Amino acid sequence: MVNDSTTAPSVPPAAVSQRVLIVEDQEDNRLSLQELLQMSLGLEVETAEDGAAGLALLRQKPFSLVITDLRMPKVGGMKLIEAVQAEKIPVTVIVTTGHGSIKDAVEAMRMGAYDFLTKPPDPQHLCLLVQRALRERALQDEVTALRQQLGERHTFQNVLSRSPKMHDVFELIGQIADTTSTVLIRGETGTGKEQVARAIHQASAMHRPGPFVAVNCGALNENLLESELFGHEKGSYTGADRKRIGRFELAHQGTLFLDEIGDVPMSMQIKLLRVLQERRFERVGGTEPIEVDVRIVAATHQDMEKLVKEKKFREDLFFRLNVIPIFLPPLRERPEDIPVLVSHFCQKFVRLGQKPPTLSPEALGVLTKAPWPGNVRQLENAIERACVTARDGVIRTKDLPPDIGRRPDGQKNPFHVDLSRKLPEQLAEITAVFEKRYILRALRKTRGHVGKCAQITGLSRRSITDKISQYEIDKNEFKSGEEG
Repeated sequence: MVNDSTTAPSVPPAAVSQRVLIVEDQEDNRLSLQELLQMSLGLEVETAEDGAAGLALLRQKPFSLVITDLRMPKVGGMKLIEAVQAEKIPVTVIVTTGHGSIKDAVEAMRMGAYDFLTKPPDPQHLCLLVQRALRERALQDEVTALRQQLGERHTFQNVLSRSPKMHDVFELIGQIADTTSTVLIRGETGTGKEQVARAIHQASAMHRPGPFVAVNCGALNENLLESELFGHEKGSYTGADRKRIGRFELAHQGTLFLDEIGDVPMSMQIKLLRVLQERRFERVGGTEPIEVDVRIVAATHQDMEKLVKEKKFREDLFFRLNVIPIFLPPLRERPEDIPVLVSHFCQKFVRLGQKPPTLSPEALGVLTKAPWPGNVRQLENAIERACVTARDGVIRTKDLPPDIGRRPDGQKNPFHVDLSRKLPEQLAEITAVFEKRYILRALRKTRGHVGKCAQITGLSRRSITDKISQYEIDKNEFKSGEEG
């Protein structure tokens, strides 16, 4: 998570919580507003005679609140709001306008203004509005600061994690940054292998200034893959109407990322091995050797040792690729990363003009305990959907895809007899499923009343409360329900 703002000042929230800027072309109005806020609320207030002067001050120092007139010479209030939004200056804007310009004030709010006041503003109403705006601004600044701290603490080359396993990966990347050693990244689908490959490239930028070039080896047949990697000469085959530069040449002095390396055909494996050994090759249809200086980073979700054993992958090529092995743990083994990733994805998929949604405790519990067969990619898709369906800025369990939290295929039905699992284990699972359904039915009948639910079930109130927590049941959902 990188801060894209280059012009907005960055300071701790406490340093800007009391500073207000008044932008008004009428000197009497400007001074009276300044005196009112200083005397009544004890605020630090500065003034500007038009939008251009106001914007210059906003670029120089941080403010929490701007009170601006809409109609001024040179640069008006609308242009000022546009600039604040475009430059991502962290400040709240209140506009003032005459009685005949309410339509303009509404348009200003649509563009991002917090509220508006008609002239002359009522002093009491003005002070209350300013206080409320400053309180909300302080909360926004605090959230921003926490997110920045979170990013600094748990981000490495744009890879987010607070898992000790991933921090070991980060440390290894730092150690190999100034080398040319070949890297093999292994992990399940969706664990972020390409992100880690890019992190390796970025960490090596001082030593290897060339580009990052990616090839999905599993998406191309043998002939296309050869042309893609090595390029071809004009006329080398039917349809080759011009010379093509291959990915190896494009990645000179940079990084070539070979994704799904386990899918490379055997005949291409021989050619890849030769390039790794000699650091030179010929284009398809060419005879002139081309020397390259490229770091190879390969990735796969497959069991490479098994492929080697089955003679589907050359052992010598595997050894050449596996100089620096990196294993990415699946998301289910690093649940501490889920809140960090969810926060990032909520910011990524927030609706235009709205704040990033938050997660209810129940929804976060579901996400943390889900098996995530699709790993980070599946989580990203789930949060994108939830950001669309969420209401009131809160993602609840019902906003998550229906398959989240289910067991992997083959274990969805707890009553399925699986002789590979012990009987007590399966009985415990069946008991848990039945117990949860029974308590849900009782809660629905009593409309979430714990005491009445205890009477129906024959359990104590404490037991019902414990079961509600164990099964992550929101009893408030049943307060207006009917018996099912």
